Formats: sequence, C-alpha cells, structure tokens
Amino acid sequence: MTHSTLLLVARILLGALFLVSGFGKLGDVSGFGQYMAMGGIPAALAWPAVLFEIIAGAALILGVMTRITAYALAAFCVVSGLLYHFDLGDQMQMTQLLKNLALAGGYLALSVTGAGSLSVDARLDNRAAAPAS
Repeated sequence: MTHSTLLLVARILLGALFLVSGFGKLGDVSGFGQYMAMGGIPAALAWPAVLFEIIAGAALILGVMTRITAYALAAFCVVSGLLYHFDLGDQMQMTQLLKNLALAGGYLALSVTGAGSLSVDARLDNRAAAPAS
C-alpha cells in the first residue's frame, strides 16, 4: 500500500469511531447529557459534543482541515479519558483510559503527517498551488 492509501485507511478508522459514536448518541442526547454531568461537564453541552463528534469524524475521514481536526480529537480523547475513565481501582476503566490515550496518539500522528494526497486538503492545496491561467 502507498503512503497516501495508508493515511486514508488511518483516517477512516480513526474518524469512524467518532462518526459512529456521535450518530449513536442521537438516540438519547439527554441521557448522554446526564452522563456528561457525572464528569462535571454541563449537560447543556451534550448537543455541541454530539455534533462535534459527527462533524470531526466526517472531516477526518474526508481529510478536511485534518491537522486542526486531529488536534481537537486528540484533546477530546485525553480530556474525556481523564474525566470519565481515570479510576486506578478499576481495570476496565483504566483500559478505557489507555484506549483514549492511544487514540490521542494516533490523532497527533495525523496532525504531524497531514491527510495525505487522497484528501480534500490535498485537493485544495493543489488548487491553490496551480498557476492562474
């Protein structure tokens, strides 16, 4: 596989997690808000959080503003992991925390590499670099 193909696969895998998770929360946004409140985040931020997950997941898959999106997703993973999964006495929660931190590492790697040539970012860069006729 080429470098760009592997970056596309990475973007799809990392973006699908948020896209599917966000769409899954649409069935009970108020319940998700109650869960958020348990971690100290106002329940009123449930809708913005769900929309962020859907939009950021889709943007990553398409390769739109990939570096910024990847930074935002990395921060989201670290913060949510620490707020909701940091429990030294519970092995399952610590595994979830480590999963979040590992995902953050993947998003940071994408923030360094960018989306690759199979992305909207590359299309826009190519269009901007093309000489005017």
